[in-house]
This record gives sequence, structure tokens and C-alpha cells, in this order.
Amino acid sequence: MSNVFVIDTDYNPLDPVHPGYARRLLKQGKAAVYRRYPFTIVLKRVVEEPQMQPLRLKLDPGSKTTGIALVDDGNGKVVFAAELAHRGHAIKESLDDRRVVRRNRRNCKTRYRKPRWQNRRRKKGWLPPSLESRIANILTWVARLCRLAPITALSMELVKFDLQQIENPDITSVEYQQGTLQGYEVREYLLEKWERTCAYCSVQNVPLQVEHIHPRAKGGTSRISNLTLACEPCNKAKDTLDITVFLAKKPEVLKHILAQVKRPLKDASAVNATRWAVLQRLKALGLPVECGSGGLTKYNRTTRGLPKTHWLDAACVGKSTPVGLSHTGIVPLQIKAMGHESRQMCVVDKYGFPKQHKQRKKTFLGYQTGDMIKAMTPKGTFEGRIAIRHRPSFRLGKRDIHPKYLRCVHRADGYEYIQKGVRHAPPHD
Repeated sequence: MSNVFVIDTDYNPLDPVHPGYARRLLKQGKAAVYRRYPFTIVLKRVVEEPQMQPLRLKLDPGSKTTGIALVDDGNGKVVFAAELAHRGHAIKESLDDRRVVRRNRRNCKTRYRKPRWQNRRRKKGWLPPSLESRIANILTWVARLCRLAPITALSMELVKFDLQQIENPDITSVEYQQGTLQGYEVREYLLEKWERTCAYCSVQNVPLQVEHIHPRAKGGTSRISNLTLACEPCNKAKDTLDITVFLAKKPEVLKHILAQVKRPLKDASAVNATRWAVLQRLKALGLPVECGSGGLTKYNRTTRGLPKTHWLDAACVGKSTPVGLSHTGIVPLQIKAMGHESRQMCVVDKYGFPKQHKQRKKTFLGYQTGDMIKAMTPKGTFEGRIAIRHRPSFRLGKRDIHPKYLRCVHRADGYEYIQKGVRHAPPHD
């Protein structure tokens, strides 16, 4: 597993140590557990003039997962590794739900409030909340690791995805400058893409209609990736049905349509939109930042014979990657961003009317939702994240456990952790 972080009694970072040595210090009473995730011990003395080996923190930012690796450039050893899962999609869904509720209230005229989207001003460098959360997660963990280890340099993969090249690898010259659909009508493009046949029944030489694969009545858009061709009978038969329901008895046709649909590029767009913001904010920390391309990362990984994982990609970022990269025994810490609950005090139904009011106390009996606890009950020992209730029982997964059996091992910090491939009890919503 990864090395254990060590700090002295004045909270100054020291060299990470082997888990066996950390276990011996804890058993001898020379140190105490400071933090469970990532596992950190604090010495009960001050280390005068410590001899520390400088470490380099490497990042492989991604749309859904960011790889993190702490590497010793001197001996090429990976000291710590983690994979950080972002929650940008959850933030977008929450904002969509809030927007629907607010517009329903306006349409029902339960109160008077003018729409505000016409008089809003966005500051320079504004990013949507779903992208800001990705940047905030990365900066949070960079700051945490800098407090726990002697980090003297940063490395980051500064990748740029060419969206036109992803859609059409053969595009060149003037076509590249004009775009993929320049000079073509949308219908002509669809006729060419779907070979002038109905996508559902494969009939030809009949009038074809533009069809939304994901119905607009259920949130579908008019983007090219959501359009296909269908004859009139099939278009009427599908109506607002989901394509998986409509083609439940035709799995081959469904597979063909999903293969024809343009693959989504939102992940590549998210990386393009946040890469410079991450770089500028890392530079503000005052540490030297090295940038590397995605091609260099792949070259470093393949020449060293390493498998494709997020944390190993992070370890191979930049020209500073040691020739001999040692990662034996490293088990990455799986980190998942969960957020810090919700500020919404009134839960509403699908029509926007209140149905439940939350308690205004964040903590109860010394615990709060999201705390990692260990419950030693007569029915067994359980560990995971709890959801508090304002009554003598808390929720742990699908169990109700009395607080007298609980022992907190890690306070809620907005993240969920998985170590050694074992997932703790999931949080209760």
C-alpha cells in the first residue's frame, strides 16, 4: 500500500514512512493517528533540522477522474497514489432540478418573481459550477498533500482535445477551418449519415422525417448527435417513447443506432475548458509547475511497460518522469467527491410545492452526516458513512444503529474513501 504521511508535533511535514514503521511508532506510543484518509500519524515530539527528500506531486486531470501520484524523483519511487472521482454531473442534475422547480412556481403564479437571466453579468474567467467543482477538488487535494508531505514541485498534464479531429480524423485544410457541417444542411447531413434509410425499419425510397432519438418531451435536444431519420409510421409509433423501450424487441437495431450516434464530446470539452484555470491556480501556490502533453504521458507509460490507470498516468506526466519508476505494492486511495450536503431547507415535490422541512441543526450527539464511523454492535462490526437523524438511531447503509455503538474514525470532509478495493457502506440519501 502507499506510504504513511508523518508530521511532527508542530504539524511540519516529514518524509513519508513505510506502513510497518508507522505501526511500530504507534505501538511504542511515539506517535498518534492524526488522520485516517489519507493515513497520517503525528509524532509526539519536534524534529530539529529534519533531513527530507523532496517529492514531486503529479496530476492527470480528467473530466470524471483525476489521477494523483506523489513521486520521489531521486529514486523513482511512487510514494502515494490516489484517484479522485468528481461530481460535476451530479451538480448539473441538481441545478437542472432547481431550475425546473423555480419555473414551475412562476408558471403556477404561487408568487411573483421576474426571471433574472436577462440582467446577469458573469465575471471574466467564469466557469459553470460543474467545472468549478472539478478545479476545487484538485486544488483541495493539492493543498492537503502539501501540508502532509515535503512537496517541492508540481507536474500537470496540459492536454487539449481537438473536437473536430475527434469527430472526423480525416478533416483537413479548408474543411478544418470551416467546420464539419459548413455548406451542408442538417437534413442532407442526416441523409448521408443514415444512408437514406429509416433507422428503425430500414425502409428506403420513402419520405423520411427527422426524428429525435431522445424525445424533446423528455429533455432531448436538437443537436446532430440526437437526430436520426425515420419513416412516418415509425415516427408516429415511437412518439415520446424512450428508444430502449421502443426497440426492446429489436436489440440488433438498437445496437446499430447507438453505434451510429456521434459519441459525446462533453468530457473532452470539460477538460479543454478547465485546463488553463487549473494551471493558473496551481501557479498561485508558489511552487514550480511542469506541464506535459498527453502524448508524452502515453510515451512514458508505454516505454516503462505500465498498465493504463489514472494514477499511473499521473506518475508518468512530464519530462521529469524517472527512467525506473517503482510502484510495487502501491494501492491507490479511491476518493469520491460527495459535496457538503445541501443548503435547501425545504424539500419540494415535482410540482414545486413544499412537502418536507429539514432540521436546522447540522450536528446531533456529536455526529454529522458524512462522518466515517465504526459501529461495534451485538450483530457485528460495521464501518462506513452515516446519515444522522434527530432521534436515537442513525442510518448506516441500510441499517439503523444507535449512537452508543458508534466511534468516529474520520470527520466528514466532503469525500468518500475506498482503500484496498473494499467499499464501505454507501451513504444514505
